Amino acid sequence: MKFALVIPDGVADEPQPELGGRTPLQAAWIPHMHAVACEGQVGRTNNVPLSLPSGSDVGTMSLFGYSPLQFHTGRAPLEAAAQGIELQPGDWAVRCNLVTIADGRMASFTAGQYPSEAGVELLQLLQKSRCGDSHWKYFAGVSYRNLLIYRAREAAAPFSRETFSTPPHDITDQLVQSYLPTGPGADQLCALMDESREIFAGAEVNQRRLAAGFPAATQTWLWGLGQRPALQPFEQRFGVRGAVITAVDLLRGIGRLLGWQVLQVPGATGYLDTDYGAKGRAAIAALQRPDVDFVVVHVEATDEASHEGSVEEKVRAVERIDEQIVGPLHGWLKSQGEYRLLVCPDHPTFLRTRTHSHGDCPFAVCGTGIQSSGCVEYSEKTAASSVLAFPEGWDLMGYFLGRPGGG
Repeated sequence: MKFALVIPDGVADEPQPELGGRTPLQAAWIPHMHAVACEGQVGRTNNVPLSLPSGSDVGTMSLFGYSPLQFHTGRAPLEAAAQGIELQPGDWAVRCNLVTIADGRMASFTAGQYPSEAGVELLQLLQKSRCGDSHWKYFAGVSYRNLLIYRAREAAAPFSRETFSTPPHDITDQLVQSYLPTGPGADQLCALMDESREIFAGAEVNQRRLAAGFPAATQTWLWGLGQRPALQPFEQRFGVRGAVITAVDLLRGIGRLLGWQVLQVPGATGYLDTDYGAKGRAAIAALQRPDVDFVVVHVEATDEASHEGSVEEKVRAVERIDEQIVGPLHGWLKSQGEYRLLVCPDHPTFLRTRTHSHGDCPFAVCGTGIQSSGCVEYSEKTAASSVLAFPEGWDLMGYFLGRPGGG
């Protein structure tokens, strides 16, 4: 049997006044997602425990069948795995955003979608400032998303699970002073952020950005720190060989840690301009391979639209996911034999707050062995009235695959 999971990141939302009191899912033209609901079941799942911050690192870990209460250590170590950065015992990874802070407020948690090549220049300047320090090393990523690694080298790390840091996308337009890192080692993180502010102020690449009319990166924002998680390979856990399609490092990292194939798709950007069709075609091609039983297609665009507070872009993004990914994928799955298809976001991301939220996510599932409930709509409203619910989201994967082993 072949399995597919489509993740429209952060698509779950509240009713919007601009949409006549409907959510983006209800307002969007998504006939293929509705077909999944009609042919199968609609339910709800709570992927993010209240004791943990809401985000894709926690939400997708739940979706993939692993309790974040047991396995989650932080977002950054997942992204380190995506880049092939090995963390030794005692090492810590820290997410390093390039951000724009103006008048003490988080003006942009992406520094205006800072270009990757320009980011490399800034990271090189930061690393030069660390010359002679064997513990800290910066690693350039994609756009504003970078990493800072603390190498313990047999020394005791200054951090612990009580070290707290706030994701910058949670504090857009807010004063940042109240959201600086706290707990063990927080003084070192704050010192590094202060250092970056001084270095970036005179950086030539920032001056070029400003001259061209684009925002400058005023400093780094350090958050999401953690150590390498001990995740049992997915095939051992569920007996299924997986692959993942995503433009987001943390999803690539989880995939590598689970033993999945990480498939690169040209045109996949992790933003609103991603090539939806290319992702859909890549998913079908992956499932045609004899060594892939299960493919995950993750799309970040719906989440990015919420972060930008754009109702129109969120509706457009979910419509493209429906037309260019869910539709073709479902059609191919039905044509080839036994299958199951699941559509589910990792967490809600509210347009009102422009950030991730806790709460239920609606899912639609259909395929071999799943009886139709007669539901005709995939939405938060239909999910809320369903008897099919997973208060511990990591149990959904076992149900979907027809195999025990989640948690």
